[in-house]
Amino acid sequence: MRLNAACSILLAAACLTGCAAPSHTARFNPPGLSKPNGYSHALATTGGTTVYVSGQLPLTADGKPAGDDARAQVRQALENLKTALAASGALLNDVVKINVYLTNMDDLPAFREVRDIYFVGEPPASSLVQVSRLVRSDCRIEIDAVAVVR
Repeated sequence: MRLNAACSILLAAACLTGCAAPSHTARFNPPGLSKPNGYSHALATTGGTTVYVSGQLPLTADGKPAGDDARAQVRQALENLKTALAASGALLNDVVKINVYLTNMDDLPAFREVRDIYFVGEPPASSLVQVSRLVRSDCRIEIDAVAVVR
């Protein structure tokens, strides 16, 4: 199904129920694109509240990095994302888009390994880029997200 058609169907369904329908998310991985590895190519949502989470660094509550190991830093950044989402009533399952910034693409396997523990089921849309540096030189990863709370 084309994305525009799916959005029209979702919007029509919302209006049929008084335009106050509960949130719905449809995910699309069309056959014309390569099979995604832990993310969805596109999503469409209706209803709900959109939550934007700023980039989360792998910092503990006391502002120190969660070690120098890539897996530990990914885990901490995702825990911080969970905490920020929870403050708005959202869960990781509500995330529809993440942006990931790595300072070293060699950390990609570690990122995917840990990400797949946190994002189970249907994953969000995702972008991942290597950057030369983050705001703190002792951090290897930063993750921001958009969620739709049902």
